[in-house]
Amino acid sequence: MSTPRYVLRGVRKVYTSGDVRTEALHGVDLDLLADELVVVLGPSGSGKSSLLNVLGGLDRADAGTVQFRDLMVTGATDAELTDYRRREVGFVFQSYNLIPSLTARENVALGAAGTPNAMSPDDALSMVGLEALGTRFPSELSGGEQQRAAVARAVAKRPAVLLCDEPTGALDHDSGVDVLEAIEQARAASGALALLITHNTAIADLAHRVIRMANGRIAGVSANATRRPAREITW
Repeated sequence: MSTPRYVLRGVRKVYTSGDVRTEALHGVDLDLLADELVVVLGPSGSGKSSLLNVLGGLDRADAGTVQFRDLMVTGATDAELTDYRRREVGFVFQSYNLIPSLTARENVALGAAGTPNAMSPDDALSMVGLEALGTRFPSELSGGEQQRAAVARAVAKRPAVLLCDEPTGALDHDSGVDVLEAIEQARAASGALALLITHNTAIADLAHRVIRMANGRIAGVSANATRRPAREITW
């Protein structure tokens, strides 16, 4: 875990609504490495989601630089950002965002469509323990199964980065553990960087590193020398 996948320097993000100006990120400096699972902790409004959106090219920083490998994400064209998101980034959100009219297998296939070297939908579903449920529609899956299908959709294109925004926020403990196991298994199998943002401090036990955010700033970064498997985490 020594190769920088992202290098952030002086990143600022400001949102404006009428006369109200909210600075969501205040000069963030951060290196994120290949093949690690990073948990970002902080209360609502701390800048966690803004950080994820800037990393994923869903939002543009207003100042500073975000570099992914050889791509300067800040300053990239819209076409470059679209290609970057399609090829390099897998997103997992709290809302599963599965298409109701498609089966689990079809949802996964759609997520990987047009991506070179994508894995088969069945292989992706097998990775998250849903190999027997590929023909079911989202309405026929539990919340935890839907979220694992969303993880399969994200990893099927073999992304370099998994960005997960409160992936267990809408789930009970057992379903949440299943999802965390799926994310960790997918990350370990692919060598991807996985960044998981949450307000749940217990999930930090799964991480290689923990980043704490407050008021749009990095309040602390700590290595986790005693990582625990998802099955041993309780909240």
